Amino acid sequence: MSTTPLSVLDLAPIPAGGTAAGALRDTLDLARRAETAGYHRYWLAEHHLAPGVASAAPQVLIAAVAAATSRIRVGSGAVQTGHWTALAVAEQFATLGALHPGRIDLGLGRSGQRRAEAAERAAAPPPRRPARVVDGLLLPSAFEFASRLAASPRFALMTALLQQPGAESPGFAAQVDDITALLDGTYRSPDGEVARALPDGDETTRPELWILGSSGGESARVAGERGLPFAANYHVSPANVLDAVDAYRAAFRPGALAEPYVVVSADVVVADTDEEARRLASPYGLWVRSIRTHLAAIPFPTPQDAAAHVWSDEDRALVADRVDTQFAGSPETVVERLETLRRVTGADELLVTTITHEHEARVRSYDLLAKAWSAA
Repeated sequence: MSTTPLSVLDLAPIPAGGTAAGALRDTLDLARRAETAGYHRYWLAEHHLAPGVASAAPQVLIAAVAAATSRIRVGSGAVQTGHWTALAVAEQFATLGALHPGRIDLGLGRSGQRRAEAAERAAAPPPRRPARVVDGLLLPSAFEFASRLAASPRFALMTALLQQPGAESPGFAAQVDDITALLDGTYRSPDGEVARALPDGDETTRPELWILGSSGGESARVAGERGLPFAANYHVSPANVLDAVDAYRAAFRPGALAEPYVVVSADVVVADTDEEARRLASPYGLWVRSIRTHLAAIPFPTPQDAAAHVWSDEDRALVADRVDTQFAGSPETVVERLETLRRVTGADELLVTTITHEHEARVRSYDLLAKAWSAA
């Protein structure tokens, strides 16, 4: 029996022909069933202006999911800190912690703070490493997104709508420190004023703080230096997952934790057979293509839509890193690939995200995986 916990990352995907309201109802249903299946956490992503994703307000969804369940930990994967003040984040999650003691995770990410960084990386992109296989785990060549972000009118619009005119986000490390201090009651202004996020509480109501990251850069370093748990995104940036976990462990100093704790994410689709899983997963490439060409996920297509699409070589290259690292197959196939991911990264916990057009297929995927993983 595997002792490595499995957790869920949910984007509240909207299927083609469906509605956002239906996707939110599906999220609540999936959360209840994930709790029954034995998953450890249920995290909600934050995405804006995306027609195919209903998780635009994860704090609201966290409250709804926590109220609809009784045991599973619920949290953010992750709050985009560049769009929020430290006090807003601390007060929101202090409130959630007071309502659901011992069950709330506050995951923080650097998304939303990257416009200047994107412009810098676009001007001087890092060299691309070729794809490689490390002890059975595929690390594809990295997809460079910075130039698309820097040149995208939609990214500029999103930035403008998510921040007050003239506002500038503080550095990520400073914002993590401010959120921590506001939750602990140790915040001091430059002139000595004290502040604490309300409602205040104790260790049972304080949310558990996490850092999420997609590279070996600032997020991994901040998590390590502050002794916080770290979630590395194999499902978003598979090429960089080992860089991320290695940088975190190298930077780790005892803090909130005495030892490093790493969660690693993966895109997963499980069905009774490899063939059926591949069919259910077949629209994934089209969905990733929409994100990388328009910076906005489309409603998740049907397998029939995917079969009818004519792919160009350029389009295939655009999504290859994500498609090639999606784990789609029978329970035995996916458990084997997840075990490889766990072994190579040294993950203490795995975070799986599953998107299919039909809700019941997604629920069944999580159920099949939970049973197979517990028996492995």
